Formats: sequence, structure tokens, C-alpha cells
Amino acid sequence: MRVLIGGGSGFVGRELTRLLRDKGHEVTLISRQPGPGKITWGELESQGLPPCEGAVNLAGENLMNPLRWWNESYKKDLFSSRVDTTKALSRAIAASSSPPHSWVLVSGVACYKPSLTAQYTEDSEWTPFDLLSRLVKDWEAAALLPENVAKTTKQVIIRPVLGRDGGAMKQMLLPFWLGLGGTLGSGRQPFPWIHVSDLAGIIVHALEPPADTPPSSSPQVFNGVAPPLNTNYEFTKELGRVLGRPTILPVPGFVMNALLGLERAVVLTQGQKVIPKRTLESGFQYNYPDLTSALKEIVS
Repeated sequence: MRVLIGGGSGFVGRELTRLLRDKGHEVTLISRQPGPGKITWGELESQGLPPCEGAVNLAGENLMNPLRWWNESYKKDLFSSRVDTTKALSRAIAASSSPPHSWVLVSGVACYKPSLTAQYTEDSEWTPFDLLSRLVKDWEAAALLPENVAKTTKQVIIRPVLGRDGGAMKQMLLPFWLGLGGTLGSGRQPFPWIHVSDLAGIIVHALEPPADTPPSSSPQVFNGVAPPLNTNYEFTKELGRVLGRPTILPVPGFVMNALLGLERAVVLTQGQKVIPKRTLESGFQYNYPDLTSALKEIVS
């Protein structure tokens, strides 16, 4: 299978590329810079979709970029880097004389409203309520294919945790190594997570050709999270235990808001109980289905 990946140079993209190549598939990256095994976004728009059986979009400015202040320019980049690249890919698929059999967008669980009690599956209805949920709505809308193309190309949306795709887990390790780790905000908030190799595995699983039944005109949605419903307190304590370090320095919510900006800090200070119901029903097998195994691998 030939797979085209937008945003393949990031943390998830590198893991996905490695997994696909290990399985014997060919990978072409869409990148800002030309190079071997790559095409540019400009070439995609001017020359159209190269031959491929699967397409994935992972492109997007890093939500947790520590070098950028939370301001209007950064928010604009968060939207345009996701929505514009997704539109470019969906248009190229729609215009292709031989479109791929699978088209996968990786968006985020920020569409589900934070709650200490509500549980969300892929079937849960939602309406935008803040900046990041509006981002998810625009982003997923940009991926939709015209009905005539959707008859032959399977559309899939995978929702992991925005800004916590495994790369952020690595960033969290340093303060914990130094013994400066602690809960974020109250610590009671749900804290969905996934190991990057499982997220890449769900994407590969979603790229498989559709069954004999023709694809649905609306996308299949899979929650790209691990099955356990952990809180930030549980996550923090387990990470401290795995590292053999104390976790006695909580970071108050107001400090997180000041450092990251209120609209961005919610990703860490608030959370949702997200259940990967359809992901599990599809037969996907997690390599790291619990916090201990995932954190041990990340730390090693």
C-alpha cells in the first residue's frame, strides 16, 4: 500500500512512518520543504494527488509549543495549519481520477466538553463551546469529501488528545526527573492519554481497505485514547512511581493559565472521560492498554 502523510515529520508522523514501512508499505510525506520521499503542499495543489491507496493528515502547529505566547497570531496559525492543509488534501482526493480507498484525519477530543462525570464515546453528540472545540469542528468539516467520492473512499476521523500525543509526555518528564513534578490544577480532572505507538497503530488499522460493503458518506469516528479513565492525580502518581521520584509540587490552575493562556491551559487543567468504544469494537489491540506499561516504555 502507498500512503501519503501530511505533517509526517512530527512525533506521531515519525512513528506512523516507521510502523507503515515496517509492514512493507510505501510512504510519501507532504512537507513544506522538498526532499527524497516528499512532495510539498504547493506541489499537491498544482500537480494533484500522487498515486496512493491511503492518505492521512497529521499537519498542525504544535498546540503546546513552549516557544510561542498564546496570542491572536498563534491562534490563527493553529487553525490555518490544520484547516487549510486538510482542505488541500480533501480537495486533491476529490479531484483525483483514482482517489485512495482510505482518507484519515487525526483531529482531537477537544470537541467533548470537559466534565468530571460525563462519559463520551464516538457516538456522543456535541456542539462547539470554546476555541478548541470550534477548531475541531472546522477541521473535521474541512475533511469531508463530496458524496460521489465518499462512495469509493472510506473517510475516517481519529480523535486523540490535542497537544498530548506522546511528545508532550516526553516534555513532562524533565520536571519529574528533577523531583519537581506534581498534579496540574486540582488533579481530579479526567486525563485521557495514549501511547504514540498505539495512536500510530489505530491510524494503520483505519487505513485498511473498506470491507465489501461500500463506504458510508459520513466519516467513521474512532476515539484515539487508551481504554482506562485515569485522572491527572493517578497519572502524576504513576509517573512519579515509575521514575522513582516524589510528586509533591502541584501546579495551581492559575499558574497554568498564566503560563499557557486560559484557552490552551484547559487541555491540562480540565479533561473529559473519553471511551474508545468503536476503536475497541473494531478489533484494534492496544500494545499499551494501561498507564503502567505505557509510562514504563516512555521512561525507558
